[in-house]
Amino acid sequence: MIQARKRFGQHFLHDPGVRQKIVAAVDPRPGDRIVEIGPGPGALTGGLIEAAGRIDAVEIDRDLGAALAARFGDRIDLHVGDALEFDFAALARLRGGPLRIVGNLPYNISTPLLFHLLDTVDEILDLHVMLQKEVIDRMAAAPGSDAYGRLTVMLAPRLEITRLFDVGPGAFQPPPRVWSAVARLTVLPRPRFVVPPAFGAVVAAAFSQRRKTLRNSLRAVLPPDAFVASGVDGGARPESLPPAAFAALAACAPSGPVIP
Repeated sequence: MIQARKRFGQHFLHDPGVRQKIVAAVDPRPGDRIVEIGPGPGALTGGLIEAAGRIDAVEIDRDLGAALAARFGDRIDLHVGDALEFDFAALARLRGGPLRIVGNLPYNISTPLLFHLLDTVDEILDLHVMLQKEVIDRMAAAPGSDAYGRLTVMLAPRLEITRLFDVGPGAFQPPPRVWSAVARLTVLPRPRFVVPPAFGAVVAAAFSQRRKTLRNSLRAVLPPDAFVASGVDGGARPESLPPAAFAALAACAPSGPVIP
């Protein structure tokens, strides 16, 4: 019996009802370029392979990788390694088109992994992910809510977030201390708005001091006239702004150091 390893943040899905709901939500078809991140013992893997015929999988645990290879044979192309370092764009080129990502993502790396996938979003069709419920809340949050923050804004230009269903701790072994949720992230054919180079830096700076006004939190990255030029109220706090407003501010960022 394979034991979950704490250092990998492993919580193995074992509830058959939840497995079926996730596979049904993904709705894999023959020819889909499915990539499963963190398949573990293969709770979802069999259903994905049955529908798609063949999939890729990225698994960091070598012992689990060996077990998956023995179980599924040539129906799985296994990539043993860290998903945070995996080149999804190269895999898309190898497979001849954009990927469909599926995963019960480790909670301890969920946000960095989402940002890593966002770097290759043009090579992805959609993502079906199970994450800590709090993270899904942040991804789908509306401006003005407590959950609205950096993650919400960074995903907004390219992804449509659809919350699907919640999953209780008892669906996993060992059970986590928190609830999980499943969401569909659909890549938009065109960005909702133009994303300037400084977008990420402006969003990070704004939410690193979310209790401060934008004028104060963005002092190091934007010149004083950026608020007039962008039409954004410098006295507002970051959680009150829609994502496009951060893009308007980022468009005013200088290429060199900010001069107060």
